Amino acid sequence: MISQSLKLHQQYKSCGGKLGYYSHQSSACNSEIKFAVYQPPQAEYQPVPILYFLSGLTCTEENFMIKSGAQQFAAKYGLMLVVPDTSPRHTGIPGEDDNWDLGSGAGFYIDATAAPWNAHYRMYSYVVDELPKLIAENFPVMPEKQGIFGHSMGGHGALICALKNSDRYLSVSAFAPICAPMHSPWGQKIFTHYLGENREEWRAWDGTELVMKAPYNGSILIDCGTTDSYLTDGQLLPEVFAEACAKAGQALNLRMQEGYDHSYYFVASFMEDHIQHHAAVLCG
Repeated sequence: MISQSLKLHQQYKSCGGKLGYYSHQSSACNSEIKFAVYQPPQAEYQPVPILYFLSGLTCTEENFMIKSGAQQFAAKYGLMLVVPDTSPRHTGIPGEDDNWDLGSGAGFYIDATAAPWNAHYRMYSYVVDELPKLIAENFPVMPEKQGIFGHSMGGHGALICALKNSDRYLSVSAFAPICAPMHSPWGQKIFTHYLGENREEWRAWDGTELVMKAPYNGSILIDCGTTDSYLTDGQLLPEVFAEACAKAGQALNLRMQEGYDHSYYFVASFMEDHIQHHAAVLCG
C-alpha cells in the first residue's frame, strides 16, 4: 500500500514488472521531488534488493528509465531500480534555471552550505537518508541490501555516497563519473556556488579525496568511453581517481571502452555488466 505522502503520476508494465513515476514533498530539499521506481516481477511475491541510479546533468527521473534498457536486466536478476530527479526544482532561487550546469538539473548530489542554495539543494541527504526510508516504507524491498550507481554527475554522486557510507551501499559502479571534481571545471563551478570559497570544505564531496581517506569496502566498477569529449577536456579525470585508488589499496576495475562517447548509447551498451556487478553482491 502506497502512503498518502506519495503521489503516483504514471505507471507502466515493463519487462514483466511495474514502472512508476512518483513525487512527494521532501523535507531534505524543502520542495517537491520526483523519482521513478521499477519493481521487477519478483517483487510481486517477495522483497527484493534495491539498486539506486543517479543521473547526470540536465536529466530527470525519466531519462534512465527511457534510454538505458535497464529494466530487462533488473527483471532478470530481481533488483528494484530507484531513480531520483537530479535536483530540486521551482524553488524560487534567483538564477536557478539560468545555467544548464548549475541549479535545476544540477544538484550534484551534495548538501549545499552556501546561501541561497542551502535552503533547498541537499540532494546528498535526500539520496542517502530520506529516499531510502521512503522506499522501505512503501515498496517490497530488502533495505539492508542496497547498491548505487550513476552516470557522469550521477557517477560522481554514486562514488561519494558509497565512499561516505560503505556500510549502507554494498555495491557501487559508475559510467563516466566526474571523479575528481575539485580539479574539474564543472566541480569547481558547482562547489564554489554550493559550498563557498573554502576549498578544504570541498574535500568531503570529492571521490578522489574520499578514497584516499577511507577506501570503500568492496570493488568499484567504472566504465569510460575513449571518445568521450568530457574525458578529453578534463572534466572526468578517471586517471586521477585510479591513481588515488592504487595508493589507497582500493579495488578498482576501470575499463576504457574504445570508441564510446558520453551518451546513453554508451550507458546502454554496458548496462548488463553493471547490473551483474551489483547482483553478484546484492543477490549472492
